[in-house]
Amino acid sequence: MRLIKRYPNRKLYDTEYKKYVTLNDISGLIREGYEVQVMDHSSGEDLTAVTLTQIIFEQEKRQAGFLPRSVLTGLVRAGGEKLSTLRRTLALPLELLHHVDEEIDQRMRTLIRHGELEEAEGMRLRDKLLAIGSFRNETSASELREKDLERMLVRYGVPSRSEIHELGAQLESVIKKVDTMLDDSESI
Repeated sequence: MRLIKRYPNRKLYDTEYKKYVTLNDISGLIREGYEVQVMDHSSGEDLTAVTLTQIIFEQEKRQAGFLPRSVLTGLVRAGGEKLSTLRRTLALPLELLHHVDEEIDQRMRTLIRHGELEEAEGMRLRDKLLAIGSFRNETSASELREKDLERMLVRYGVPSRSEIHELGAQLESVIKKVDTMLDDSESI
């Protein structure tokens, strides 16, 4: 686990690499799969959750719409609830997207099976439909070329499937840790 110390001047110091880091640096470490803990240098207070919230806030400022509004609303609604309840609230939009993807896949395979589309063409079309998702109203699938599609996804800050799965795994890990901490504090 990478230990980051926060000093009174609000600077963040990576104790392993012995250098000051930014919120972007910490975000990069997390994306690379590192576990990160941020501690106040003077008091030893764990500031990890506050720092992660700051990272999300900064990303939301830079990339309007980084997180779906439903996720942000779920966070506000959850307030003081246990994170396991929050997780169920936040997972609903992601599950819906997964169901839409499955439906697209099934329908394309049915068209291929009935001979209405050749397999290669059906798979290419399915992949484009899965990739454009929410951009369907903006432009038709036939107008999109692969590089244009990639640029559009990056411009809108749409996370890849692997990033969404990684976020889910990180969220699950945080939920377990917080639930354990809450259970421990209730038993004291």
